[in-house]
Amino acid sequence: MNHTTDIKNIYNLDGKVPVAKAVPFGLQHILAMFVANIAPIFIVAGACGLSEKDTAMLIQNAMIIAGIGTLVQLFPLWKVGSGLPIVMGISFTFVSVCCYIGATYGYGAIMGAVLIGGFVEGLLGLFGKYWLKLIQPIVAASVVTAIGFSLLSVGASSFGGGSGSEQFGSYENWILGGITLLVCILFSIFAKGYLKQLSVLAGLIVGYIVAVCMGQVDFTSLQGTAVVSLPRLFPFHMEFNANAIISITLIFLVSATETIGDTSALAQTGLGREVTAKETKGSLACDGFVSSLSSVFGCLPITSFSQNIGLVAMTKVVNRYVIATGAGIMILAGIFPIFGAVLATLPDAVLGGCTIMMFGTIVISGLQMIGNCGFTQRNITIAALSLSVGIGFTQVPEIFAYFPQIVQTVFAENCVAVVFIVAIILNLVLPKDMEAHHE
Repeated sequence: MNHTTDIKNIYNLDGKVPVAKAVPFGLQHILAMFVANIAPIFIVAGACGLSEKDTAMLIQNAMIIAGIGTLVQLFPLWKVGSGLPIVMGISFTFVSVCCYIGATYGYGAIMGAVLIGGFVEGLLGLFGKYWLKLIQPIVAASVVTAIGFSLLSVGASSFGGGSGSEQFGSYENWILGGITLLVCILFSIFAKGYLKQLSVLAGLIVGYIVAVCMGQVDFTSLQGTAVVSLPRLFPFHMEFNANAIISITLIFLVSATETIGDTSALAQTGLGREVTAKETKGSLACDGFVSSLSSVFGCLPITSFSQNIGLVAMTKVVNRYVIATGAGIMILAGIFPIFGAVLATLPDAVLGGCTIMMFGTIVISGLQMIGNCGFTQRNITIAALSLSVGIGFTQVPEIFAYFPQIVQTVFAENCVAVVFIVAIILNLVLPKDMEAHHE
């Protein structure tokens, strides 16, 4: 009886779950976001010309700050944190603007801008009553849909072997991605009871074993890895550049909208209810203030991970203590670099096989949110125009060629930012009543 109760508690926000039963579900969340958490570090460090040693140190710190941020979301400190099962990680939203700023002004300018921009978003969360009024449900729903669409190419890129891979699209990657996806589907069909919810973990394990057998896993990165290593604080000298601060603070506003959408999507898909204003403000405050803390560790901004929102939507596992075991695993991965180094050998194609379906789930969640807003003429106009301009224009980034460089950096390839701006403007200017009135 107790065993049954323990298992049922994984579907309750505050139910007690023994550690042994919580770990597999917590680990599934970490495996789902691990590569996505460290990928922005790889990309920006490369653009800034950082050494391999510095990059490895930043990856270690990224795991620790992701774990800390997740714990703050799960168990709020004062008004900071939502109390919802939200997993935090290094944000992809900032990658393009950070690559530009880092290459132009240096990595220290990114850190100074993140420190200030995060503080701005944190205050926005604490005193965000008017901001929340600006972000009407149809705006948040459009942004969530855009997040889902923007991640589809990330999932497809992973499936093919990872962007820039010499063997991108090879038969080996197709086989690995296909087997992983097939295992996820078969496991969710044939597994009994709560084991169905471990389909992503099963896919990753089987895919990884197949990859090892195929010789697709490179273990050379494990050589010389320290067993235990504590994080370095302020590893880079912070610089405060006005252009960098303005650019990154603007992206923080976009990220805030993603967070509002993510928090709303999680409450609806995971808990079957509307999100509260207190939860949304706490989630925003956590995003902002922990991002400022992230800069102290030398890392990029941190945000709620859409991958894990998709995982919750699929599994309905919402227990805070279960997700907390995952946060603990992330912190351990940072303190014991060998643990993170082993996880980092997970081939992109295996990850892509698991994430492609989860990202699609986010698109559907956004469409469900649009449906819940109601298909009034006003809502249809906001959603249709923001998504068509946001997704359409950013697929043809040359359309921004005559705009200033900063506009190109922020908007040219960031469909979420464009959808956000267009939806906000339309929400402000369109009349409240647009329905056709028949005589």
